[in-house]
Amino acid sequence: MPKMTMVQAINRALDQEMARDDRVLVLGQDVGRLGGVFRVTEGLWDKFGPQRVVDTPLAESGILGTSIGMALAGLRPVAEMQFSGFSYLMFPQLEGHAARFRMRTRGRWTVPLVVRMPYGAGVRALEHHSESKEATYAHVPGVKVVIPSTPRNARALLVAAIRDPDPVVFMEPKRSYRAFREDVPEEDEMLEIGKAHVVREGTDLTLISWGAMMRPVLEAAQDVQTRRGASIEIIDLLTIAPMDDQTISDSVRKTGRCVVVQEASKTLGIASEVIAVINDKALMHLEAPVRRVTGYDVSPPYFARENAYIPGPGRITRAIEETLDF
Repeated sequence: MPKMTMVQAINRALDQEMARDDRVLVLGQDVGRLGGVFRVTEGLWDKFGPQRVVDTPLAESGILGTSIGMALAGLRPVAEMQFSGFSYLMFPQLEGHAARFRMRTRGRWTVPLVVRMPYGAGVRALEHHSESKEATYAHVPGVKVVIPSTPRNARALLVAAIRDPDPVVFMEPKRSYRAFREDVPEEDEMLEIGKAHVVREGTDLTLISWGAMMRPVLEAAQDVQTRRGASIEIIDLLTIAPMDDQTISDSVRKTGRCVVVQEASKTLGIASEVIAVINDKALMHLEAPVRRVTGYDVSPPYFARENAYIPGPGRITRAIEETLDF
């Protein structure tokens, strides 16, 4: 079983799905000859040719509008937005058309497409390159939002997204693109969209996160467990919409305490929705208020202050300890 980075694992998913199903194609700015700005699509143009790995103009609305037409015609396009900060230009196509066809046609038509987009801070990128706007897309009915955290689950979730009959926004934490390697099996593997993963079981506190934040979450949990002997249950959401309410509420009913960590700015983020789920389904089991550890309500700052904006192990550890001590 080879060890892969997330970039390599996503490339494998695309390669294998394109070989398996000739309806699958990739399109976007620089995805062909260049192999993508992060080299995620490297080698696919040589293998499958320009009819299935399509270099497009710099026109996000056009990329997604074309993808919607392809999907309605029977293809399964995987559209790349080069950075999530540029994806707002395709939003009218996503919200006004892709998300609505199933409802508009009473289920007679669906739009099986994937929108891949690198997101998040931590790589010293410029303005419009570091946003974490998963809540924006999760708020659109009819759209599924998936965020992997490791190479293996990135590969398995992308396969599921490509095979899904509905539009999926697949947000890739670029801070994790080459941060570490993981065993990724050669054989076909697919994870269920809409199902969270209990990374580690525990009894004293539930710690919930997703994407690139899973690494500092694991570090903080290990620190608290080593120093205090606390038993911390860790949940990786994996799918933001539809959210796995059952796994969240079952865990909080067991532990009675919860901390939610998100990279995005604080107000109206996914952490708020997680807390709403807990209030609806596990409120009477809480022993302490649910804490959020988040980015700040400003645009992600440049280089020198970037790491101060992103929740790190220190901030997460403090939130865990304050919740345990409440």
